[in-house]
Amino acid sequence: MREDLLTAAKITGDDDVEETLRPARLDDFVGQTNVKERLRITLEAARSLQRPLDHVLLSGPPGLGKTTLAGIIANELEARIMVTSGPALERPGDAASILTNLEAGDVLFIDEIHRLPRAVEEVLYPAMEDFRLDIILGKGPAAQSIRLELPRFTLVGATTRKGKVTAPLRDRFGIVDKLEFYTLDELHAIVVRAAGIISVPITDDGARTVAERSRGTPRIANRLLARVRDYAVARADGVVDASTAHAALDVFEVDELGLDRVDRDILIAVVETFAGGPVGLSTLAIVVGEEPETVEDAYEPFLIQRGLLKRTPRGRVATELAFRHLGLTPPEDPQPRLL
Repeated sequence: MREDLLTAAKITGDDDVEETLRPARLDDFVGQTNVKERLRITLEAARSLQRPLDHVLLSGPPGLGKTTLAGIIANELEARIMVTSGPALERPGDAASILTNLEAGDVLFIDEIHRLPRAVEEVLYPAMEDFRLDIILGKGPAAQSIRLELPRFTLVGATTRKGKVTAPLRDRFGIVDKLEFYTLDELHAIVVRAAGIISVPITDDGARTVAERSRGTPRIANRLLARVRDYAVARADGVVDASTAHAALDVFEVDELGLDRVDRDILIAVVETFAGGPVGLSTLAIVVGEEPETVEDAYEPFLIQRGLLKRTPRGRVATELAFRHLGLTPPEDPQPRLL
């Protein structure tokens, strides 16, 4: 058994795991039931009417499947997909280059679409709405405007910060949906499916242990499964059961709530350094050694969802549950009163 697992680990490296585990069809995508049903309806309508799907904007914390759904949309439409990101499109010419290479029915996926420069956004407005591209040649009085017709395409945008997407851009999406954290049962199904794909022998209890510590996020579930597999190869008999999963995740500093070292550093900073808060985001980020955007996008959503942290107008505040999780007694009034 251990030899079989060693072979599987060699064949499927970590760099390939995420791509290998991505479902290619809507039927294989676990979770996000309401989002899937709405997409299924619009996809079926687009195929029946033989027209491109309306532009799609997907929002939600990292790792919930926005990129995967973009690929699924292209597969369901039997279309080509072109992938880029907001930060990569620095100038209007970058967007124009991609748009003019699209073919009828193509899917254009822009990750981190909230980070598009304003000048690039303005190129996208007529492209999304009227399927045309206005190009300005020259400067000053001699400048000329050339209009190019574009094939009908579908733009899929993904963002972790929907509020940062400007209203003119957001209004041009016909389908706007938000992905939520996954339930324990959904994550359990994802872990079992992933273990089967990468040939990791796993028990039901082992899969549930990994799911419980996955922060409601499939990407983290798959990453933890890979680490548990490593532990099973190096320190156990090759089978991922509950005890092996517990031991592995303890080694990799993932606790029973799914919090990792940075999560705990954030809570410790708020609870101990700032007496429970409130503390501003920038100050908190400096204390834990992370960028404010990373703290806000990658860590806070789960801490808030688990009831460990609160956002208030005055800053971040630790909850009673956060104190207890760190083994501390919460103060009677953790928020200092204004004098």
